[in-house]
Amino acid sequence: MTTASGAVSGPAGEGARPIRAAGCVLWRPAASGGGLEIALVGRPKYGDWSHPKGKLKRGESFRAAAVRETVEETGMTCALGPRLPTVHYVVDGRPKEVRYWAAEATGGGFIPNREVDRLLWLPPEAARARVTQERDRGLVDALLEALRGAGAVG
Repeated sequence: MTTASGAVSGPAGEGARPIRAAGCVLWRPAASGGGLEIALVGRPKYGDWSHPKGKLKRGESFRAAAVRETVEETGMTCALGPRLPTVHYVVDGRPKEVRYWAAEATGGGFIPNREVDRLLWLPPEAARARVTQERDRGLVDALLEALRGAGAVG
């Protein structure tokens, strides 16, 4: 349960303030001209594939953090679109809240670094299958639903 102060009560994260993070489900029109592709980042520290995301800096808004983390992890600039579901989970006994946005890639280029050494652009079905965490699969579906609602995909 979340208290008015934002602390979480209960066994996991007893009284701990949640870790606040933000990210994007980054997409672009498919090079083939039909459909779209979703960016996934490979993080060597965790050996996983996920959507770009990261912790908020002091005084930073969730939206600003989502854009900053996407640029840092993918090298791509983006235009934020609709809000997607917020994901909640526990990391090292602390609750974590990650707010996501749909984001269309608008430019840039990937340069491997210590935090993210791989970037893949995949069709939605392949991205859904490639992400490591189950919680990330639902974000692919949420992106497609949001884009259909906005008339961006058929």
